[in-house]
Amino acid sequence: MTQGALVAMVGETDWLTDLPSLFGFENVSVKVEKVKRCSIEATKVDFEIPHNHSESHDGHHHGRSVGNIKKLIDNAPLSEGVKSKAKAAFDLVGAAEGKIHGVESNAVHLHEVGAIDAVLDIVGSMVGFERLGVDEIYNLPVPVGNGWVDIAHGNMPIPAPATAILLEGVDVVSGPPVEGEATTPTGAAIVRVLSQGAPPVHWRMEASSWGGGGRNPSRYPNALRLMLAQTAPEAGAVEVVATDIDDLQPEYVEPLRQAILEKGALDCVVWPTFGKKGRVSLRLEALVTSDAVGAVLDALFANSTTIGVRRFSAIRNTLARKQFRVELEGRCGVTVKVWEGQGGRRFKPEYDDVVKASAELGLPPLEVARLAEREAEARIEDGRAG
Repeated sequence: MTQGALVAMVGETDWLTDLPSLFGFENVSVKVEKVKRCSIEATKVDFEIPHNHSESHDGHHHGRSVGNIKKLIDNAPLSEGVKSKAKAAFDLVGAAEGKIHGVESNAVHLHEVGAIDAVLDIVGSMVGFERLGVDEIYNLPVPVGNGWVDIAHGNMPIPAPATAILLEGVDVVSGPPVEGEATTPTGAAIVRVLSQGAPPVHWRMEASSWGGGGRNPSRYPNALRLMLAQTAPEAGAVEVVATDIDDLQPEYVEPLRQAILEKGALDCVVWPTFGKKGRVSLRLEALVTSDAVGAVLDALFANSTTIGVRRFSAIRNTLARKQFRVELEGRCGVTVKVWEGQGGRRFKPEYDDVVKASAELGLPPLEVARLAEREAEARIEDGRAG
């Protein structure tokens, strides 16, 4: 299901369909198709593994140990990031199965078909997220399902023993409407390795996709939803940190602002005012999310002469926005913010990028900004903005 959601989001399949050949899995193929799950269209991925993979020449079943699987991953032509994440997932699987059966983790044995399926599931997820190019991955509470599941060692209550161990420390939900097993050990291992936990409080949806499962119950979509988003700390509740300073030399104001912004302030403004005894002073106000207040206060006290601040809560309303990078002549890159207002679409190229590109291209900054705006508008019009 993870593979299906990633294929739908990435829009390409080669990174997945070429995967069996990277490991030398002969006659193993990848099938990608569109399915309906409770009337929602989803992308379904199946690894078609011939039955002869599960038996040796003398007819006995054989498999691979977790240690051997990790060596297989090490020898595959994959990025180091994919290899380290995939091996970490198999370390977790081996530790969980080893704890249940009293076996050292690297010695845990997976039946051949199950081993091939797990390698393609886990490595495919790591490759897919790498291809997607996301910086951070989060998860909503993981549904485990309910009832019983038939595994190699008998009928077990859901979540299966290995899944339960792998989901330790992860927020989960169980019960209706989900029926049967909703999360497998490999799925749980993928979440454990890739996810940083619950998503930020404020985030902005950019795209979503669905990866279909094998069953198609009528009461809910048996599918995994992948949501591509940008964090939106500028929206919602913020704290205003304010102070008046009458004994700071003006040339140190900008380093103070930069230190505060580097520690997570959303904005920081300074303006002249009058203080006690007619002294000219500076009023500083910073907008800060609750999780960054401590670091911002430390930076404020360390980089100024103030001995106290005022703090109060505020609600910040913003227009929906997104940003992307455009390439100008000579591969100079400029990040452009785009938002929709009552007056229509507006663009704002990042100042630092404009200044750098101006020096490289030998053009005035204003002209570079206009070039970046025109390129950004062209990308949106022809669907290349992402």
